[in-house]
Amino acid sequence: MRRITSACLLQTMKFDTMNDANPEQELEIFCSKLDKKGTRYSIESKEKQADGSIVVRLRKQYNAYKTDGYLD
Repeated sequence: MRRITSACLLQTMKFDTMNDANPEQELEIFCSKLDKKGTRYSIESKEKQADGSIVVRLRKQYNAYKTDGYLD
């Protein structure tokens, strides 16, 4: 029998300036939703692009699994 003991997702997300959106504000909203849900996450890098968009690389808790060794 096998079971998952810990897991996380590695994501790269781009917050655009489409429709006059503010990428910094969009990132803040995204992070506050994760906080509200109780999802653990860690932002590894945040790069501002020439067009004003922001590319964020983050590790995020997968479902309700433990994140031992991933986010510590």
